[in-house]
Amino acid sequence: MKANQAIYRVMTMCRVLEVSRSGFYAWLKRGPSVRSKANVALLETIEEIHEESDGTYGAPRVHAELEERGPQASLNRVARVMREAEIQGVSPRKWRCTTLRAKGARPAPDLVDRDFTATGPDQLWVADITYVPTWAGFLFLAIVLDVWSRRIVGWAMATHLRTELVLEALDMALEQRKPRGVIHHSDQGCQYTSLAFGRRCELMGVHPSMGSVGDAYDNAMAESFFGTLECELLGRYSFRTPKEARTALFRYIEGWYNPRRRHSSLDYLSPAKFEAKYWSGSVRVPGPAELAAGSEGLLARLGPTPLKAAVASDTHERKGEEIRTTQPQYSPVH
Repeated sequence: MKANQAIYRVMTMCRVLEVSRSGFYAWLKRGPSVRSKANVALLETIEEIHEESDGTYGAPRVHAELEERGPQASLNRVARVMREAEIQGVSPRKWRCTTLRAKGARPAPDLVDRDFTATGPDQLWVADITYVPTWAGFLFLAIVLDVWSRRIVGWAMATHLRTELVLEALDMALEQRKPRGVIHHSDQGCQYTSLAFGRRCELMGVHPSMGSVGDAYDNAMAESFFGTLECELLGRYSFRTPKEARTALFRYIEGWYNPRRRHSSLDYLSPAKFEAKYWSGSVRVPGPAELAAGSEGLLARLGPTPLKAAVASDTHERKGEEIRTTQPQYSPVH
């Protein structure tokens, strides 16, 4: 009625809408309600949290952040306030498979069988490679992710797809975590089936595991991280040079994803906070039997697969070029 006063008479609108004129004029003089004022304050905090997340957080993660810093509000109320203010998080887009399997390679057995669970840190790692398009060519990112805490424990970036890329990521993970008998699960990319990678795993006591070819579900957790990366960073920005992309990826992994990004699977804690609570005793600590079993227990439940087979798969010899460096045939400009 207020918006149409210049077009229609107030008396006519009141009669059609079945409201009293006195009620309409009283409403004009009435100030905002307590609830409305609270929603304004809530919206300011929501906008601050949304901006801190670089516009990636939706209602569930904003609500989890509010639970920690205030003001307190239900998830439905947060969602309603965000909807009315047209604030929304980002959504994942379709991801493309870029795995190139080396001809004649004998992959390691699948020790995971799509069971991405662990009872403690450094029992099961997943690894994969993705490409980042820039105006000056592609940058390739290799990661190693701890299934238990979702933390990126190792990563490496380069403008090539040689085996050194995955070796650098593995070395970082080994240096930071110093695991015992961890399972390293990946796809059958030629970098992971290479002789050099197999030897490094054997030397460091790492049990290699590989899923089938062309099936994203066999390495779903690594694919999930790359989907998040695409959704929150790569799909929203374009980079002029590999150096620029490298800086953005470093800030995302070490400045946002590991220390601050909340995960629904971790009760909306970040990987760093989840691990900190584990070591402080705030989350359930596995019993002695679980700790003793570690990744050996994960191997045992998958049947009597000899560990030698996991290593022997990488001891074959190949002639000619070890790595195919064919790049994805997509435009490097978003």
